[in-house]
Amino acid sequence: MSPDQILINGCIRTLEPNKIIVTALAITRDRISAIGSDSEIIQLAGNNTSVINLRERLVIPGMIDAHCHFDHFARQENDIYAGQPSKQQIIQIVANQAKITPQGQWITGHGWDHNRWGEDVPSASDLDIAAPNNPVYLTGHSMHISWANSAALNKAHVDASTPDPPGGMISRNESGDPNGIFYETASDLISAVMPELSVNAVANNMRFAQEKLWKTGLTGLHDYDPRISFSALKQMSQDNTLGLRVTKNMPAVLIDEVISEGLYTGFGDKWLRIGGIKVFMDGALGARTASMLEPYELDSNNYGIVVTEEDELFSIAKRANTNNLAMTVHAIGDRANRAVLNVYEKLRQNEIKHGHMPSKLRHRIEHVQLLHPDDYHRLGSSQIIASMQPIHATSDMDLAEKYWGKRISGSYAWRTQINAGAILVFGSDAPVESINPMWGIHAAVTRRKRTTNIGDSGWQSHQCLTVDEALRAYTVGPAYAAYLENDLGTLKPGKLADLVVLDQDIYCCNPLEIHSTNVLGTMIDGKWKYRSSDLD
Repeated sequence: MSPDQILINGCIRTLEPNKIIVTALAITRDRISAIGSDSEIIQLAGNNTSVINLRERLVIPGMIDAHCHFDHFARQENDIYAGQPSKQQIIQIVANQAKITPQGQWITGHGWDHNRWGEDVPSASDLDIAAPNNPVYLTGHSMHISWANSAALNKAHVDASTPDPPGGMISRNESGDPNGIFYETASDLISAVMPELSVNAVANNMRFAQEKLWKTGLTGLHDYDPRISFSALKQMSQDNTLGLRVTKNMPAVLIDEVISEGLYTGFGDKWLRIGGIKVFMDGALGARTASMLEPYELDSNNYGIVVTEEDELFSIAKRANTNNLAMTVHAIGDRANRAVLNVYEKLRQNEIKHGHMPSKLRHRIEHVQLLHPDDYHRLGSSQIIASMQPIHATSDMDLAEKYWGKRISGSYAWRTQINAGAILVFGSDAPVESINPMWGIHAAVTRRKRTTNIGDSGWQSHQCLTVDEALRAYTVGPAYAAYLENDLGTLKPGKLADLVVLDQDIYCCNPLEIHSTNVLGTMIDGKWKYRSSDLD
């Protein structure tokens, strides 16, 4: 049978160890059927074979965002953008939105960060004048802090008598009244009373949003949003409108439901499958809620927030293990990461007793932003996946220095983790950061902000990666983490035809220009999901 498509005259980085670069490949239906030289592949063409001249452009395997919040990302079109450089600008945007929003309807948005304003944390009163007749709820940049007005507090019946929930904190004024700022699980007090979108609405948002992802070269993602996200993804899968490979990680609050439905890690098909059980151990750097072994610089009484205790995590993890469910745990501070590693080492010991290899349940730590030096080696020694977001380092470098001081030598330590034998996978944490993987690769290779050059070698430059290492963390690593290494991650005969064509060779260009790389074509399952007019 002749191939359906042939790509020739390219620089095709297969990421395979034995045949790293070829110039041509053939695609039959949804899979790669051959790779090699132009002369070897062109002779396979039949009368109906489409032949594309790549004009020496770089082709790489389809990239996978190993940590994002797809539902939240997809909802951005309907929310106001709160990532403004000052509080007053956000207040004005809210006031403008209130003029066109019916009284009583919610105004929502995302992205504010008081650390970037150079001001104190805002309060409900800041929003009350702008929108006195509409409840307002704005999630912070890190998604670990939120800002609500008095109308929202009234809707949620939050007042001075409302206790802090486990794993969260309600910020209060000197009189003890809530001031509109909520940390970690306390944000649920507000979000719980907000009207929820229907599954159809969420799915429609995702259908639109996936087109944006194709244009960035993403062919798959690992999702970390709540239950409704899974329902919407299932609907898209069933009606054949899901155009991304999605690994769905499930919140720990749903573990009973997951087990009762007979779901397990790896359950599913090439489009939608189950990942691990997600647990939050702590908060985030920007909100100063990441759980620390020593207090924050300039804040000697603050050790962050412990969202989940170590013993509780072990209890959840044992139950998950018994039911063939891997764990995927959010940990940012050094104390939180140590607690997760303690639990994972116990899990591995139990698994060995039962004759299970570490590859059976591929446990992960999400973010791994700060480790104590004594813990650097522990992910590798227990074969734990380090799921990290390189763009966090370039966004957070100033805050990290301010709040962690000398401890930054162990922060965002990708090189350390590779050298220690950890399995490295990269993502964006979108909508916290841009979902564009080229921005992530740029950050991993340069450790510089896109708009400035910090010194000659970048921030904590000893942690920089090569382009190849960074790309593998967006391809080979996420494929392994999703139990899809036999189908995805590299380009070779028999694997699914997921690939990306770029307008410049990121292996050869100035590293500082990687972030400006454009995608000319994204193929998934042998079909062009996005194809620029520059790719004939």
